[in-house]
Amino acid sequence: MKKLTHKTRREFILNTATTVAATSLAAGMAVAQTAGSKPPIGANDRIRYGVIGYGPRCTYVLSSMLSHDDAQCVAVTDVWKKHRDEGKQAVDKHYGNTECQTYRDFREMLDRQDIDAVLIATGDRWHATASMLAAEAGKDIYCEKPCGLTIALCQQLDDTIRATGRVFQAGTQRRSVPNFQTAVELARSGKLGKLHTLHASVYEPSLQNCWLSQEKIDPEVLDWNLWLGPAPWRPYNSSYIEGKWRKEWDFDSGGALLDWAAHTLDLCQWANDSDDTNPIEYEPMKDKIICRYTNGVEASLDFLAKPFGKREPHFITRLGTCPVRFEGERGSVETGDEGEIVASTEALEAELPPTKKRMRGIDATLHTRNFLDCMRSRKEPNASSRIMRHSHVASHAAAIAWVLQRKLKFDPQSESFPNDSEANRLRDRPLRQWEA
Repeated sequence: MKKLTHKTRREFILNTATTVAATSLAAGMAVAQTAGSKPPIGANDRIRYGVIGYGPRCTYVLSSMLSHDDAQCVAVTDVWKKHRDEGKQAVDKHYGNTECQTYRDFREMLDRQDIDAVLIATGDRWHATASMLAAEAGKDIYCEKPCGLTIALCQQLDDTIRATGRVFQAGTQRRSVPNFQTAVELARSGKLGKLHTLHASVYEPSLQNCWLSQEKIDPEVLDWNLWLGPAPWRPYNSSYIEGKWRKEWDFDSGGALLDWAAHTLDLCQWANDSDDTNPIEYEPMKDKIICRYTNGVEASLDFLAKPFGKREPHFITRLGTCPVRFEGERGSVETGDEGEIVASTEALEAELPPTKKRMRGIDATLHTRNFLDCMRSRKEPNASSRIMRHSHVASHAAAIAWVLQRKLKFDPQSESFPNDSEANRLRDRPLRQWEA
């Protein structure tokens, strides 16, 4: 294996922070207008991208990416040979050839100058670090959510994207799905009247820190050290790589709360015209977390014990997963992943567009299309790092309130909890200094 040239995570973040401070992040950098040192992608040029982390979620997003003929997947990286082989097989089958290259260590792929972008679909522990290393390598990035394990990592990621001028799209694809867009437009247009309550469905939070018994591992099959990456070390157990990393404090974001809050609270942020700010108060209750904005609007994160089953009384089950409801003085609209929108009054029903073929909320086709288009135009995509930063910080702050089980005040300017050292300690966590 050739020598890896990328900096360690600590060196990279420190250097990036210095760069960001020196440039002061001028207002114009809020939208990534530059393409770094690489020439712009021509209108007729095919975008070449690689995959970092091939697993169940990646199969959904990659299938959407593969549907776009102006882009080509040329590489798959994964620390697990099983996933590498499956990813290559899927890509080669789509193109009818055997040209997809595979890598154990994604940093080798980042050294390739012929790759324009990466699709990051690892576990949560790797999202921010892999994205920052990709940005440093001059790649544009589509990253699955949650994009950072902590508030601090979400901040660092956004700062890095702005400083490097890369195009970044968070995998919150509902920003590009028509029914969610329509519901948000109705909320922002004033047709619901003055907004007062925004309901966002979330998994009922749960956290654990259980070390499973150590199992033997074949290093030719799985690179456990690289699987862990920046996460704290613990002994290998096959359950982790098969999905049991979820809800583990070391690997997950906010005890699974962010799995849906990254989508649903994000939509509430958008509906409340709060993409550049955050709620100022978070109050955990038995079955929800209330997030209060400066304009008096409350976002209620309603816990669903069985989010894939019956969702009453909080939401209408037939509307599907990830439901949201926006309530104003003149009425409300509710929608979910099945594509239907339910309005509370005939007047609001009349505002809904004619029934078309519905797109499911998990479909990333339009979201990946938006990403590729913005790679060419260098415009801000629908779920940029700026938007991700504020919606993820809000979600993390809600999770911290739930962990501490008390009401928290939050300052959107400093992105911290005023005079609250206990809460502020949870804004970040120590990460392991992994090596190749």
